[in-house]
Amino acid sequence: MNQSYQTRRQFLKMTGFGATAAIFSSAGYSINAKSAGGGLRKPNIVIILADDMGYGDLSCYGNQTIKTPNSDRLAEEGVQLTQFYANSPICSPSRVAVTTGMYPARWRINSFLNDRQSNRKCDMADYLDPKAPTLARTLKQAGYATAHFGKWHMGGGRDVDDAPLPQEYGFDQSLVSFEGLGDRILIKNDGLSKASAKLGRGKIRWVEKHEMTEIYVNRAIDFIHRNKDKPFYINLWPNDVHDEHIPKPELVDKYKAVSQNEYEQKFFAVLDELDRQIGRLMNEISRLRLDEDTIIIFTSDNGPTDWPRYYKEGVKPPGSAGPFRGRKWSLYEGGIRVPFIIRWKGKIPAGKVNEKSVVCGVDLFASLCRLVGVDIPQDVNFDGEDMSGAFLGKQVERKSEIFWEYRRKPFYLKPGNPEFVSPNLAIRQGRWKLLINDDGSGAELYDLTEDPGEKLNCAKVKPEIVESLSKKLLEWRKSLP
Repeated sequence: MNQSYQTRRQFLKMTGFGATAAIFSSAGYSINAKSAGGGLRKPNIVIILADDMGYGDLSCYGNQTIKTPNSDRLAEEGVQLTQFYANSPICSPSRVAVTTGMYPARWRINSFLNDRQSNRKCDMADYLDPKAPTLARTLKQAGYATAHFGKWHMGGGRDVDDAPLPQEYGFDQSLVSFEGLGDRILIKNDGLSKASAKLGRGKIRWVEKHEMTEIYVNRAIDFIHRNKDKPFYINLWPNDVHDEHIPKPELVDKYKAVSQNEYEQKFFAVLDELDRQIGRLMNEISRLRLDEDTIIIFTSDNGPTDWPRYYKEGVKPPGSAGPFRGRKWSLYEGGIRVPFIIRWKGKIPAGKVNEKSVVCGVDLFASLCRLVGVDIPQDVNFDGEDMSGAFLGKQVERKSEIFWEYRRKPFYLKPGNPEFVSPNLAIRQGRWKLLINDDGSGAELYDLTEDPGEKLNCAKVKPEIVESLSKKLLEWRKSLP
């Protein structure tokens, strides 16, 4: 049975959320870490969610053109997953999944949040319902200081002036960009930033695009200093490496010898700076002796950009989906399979690569609550599973399927490469992945164990699997609002 259809009691029983002070006895440690004063404290959590970073962009995930030493250091000191999925090939819904532990379509968000008219065309809400469960609110109620610094994109911007501020979702502090409301930094000479400024509702600071990630990291470091003696939860969600890529001036020439593609040169420079800023954050956490008290996660909201304009100019889009088919706006693997690194020094294995466990964004809510010993809300049918064992380096077999929906109706963004345009629904169960349209047409079946690049459509030779998975997928689709 899909977990989303289970009762609250069944879910709690299956995931083992019975006690707040759960202890991973098999791992040989208590979930609580010692504070500087010698008492017990719950672990801190920092989630770094990059924007449009592909599976193959980090050197620890196969980038052989440039190095990302600080991201690599996270992997060397933690656990790296090779089968982690965003719950959408586009930003807003994938962020809702991480935030709520539920499929974003349950909250009527299936594409990127836009202006009101466009949202109606996509059959979407204008913002995430503040009544939705959120990881920040759950942790705040458990005594955490909470902050969101970076891209929001769960409501606010364009002509949507009535979206809730991040504080209504459980954050003590926030600093966002033009994709949200409240205090924010806006990009000079940028149209969407100018539209955001007209909405008011927060302190506004105008900056160059290449300054944004450093500003967010500065705010995160300041927040850590102010809350180092209590548990904290930080979303650090930079706008990088989303295009248009505008690197720091001193980095412009650095990658001209690396690539003949001007877009790729700028992308590498932006990626370089993002990695450097991650290193700054890691170093400050170390300097404060909080390494063993802090869980750091680094992942992405979807695959790399695939705007048609790149192909029209005859150049390769920047960013890499690694060995996978598809990119952003596609439900093929390259649009949804993304890097995932988790580090908790002294508590989880160092240098471990978990190639078997299939994990996704909606799992983070339950899994992190399990790791830090916080009860999840008992009145919610979460879609995610407790996959914390995978974060500990264990090979954990997933109990439920993963479902995806990208877009409704014909108004949507699609990849510039026609070969990457996928059906709008997908399901993964074990080794099998099925893609179909919501009218049941266009079935494509792939054996991801033997064919992770999705080159061989098995639909005609495995009709019984197509029928079984199609039934589950279409029933799931009908259950959505």
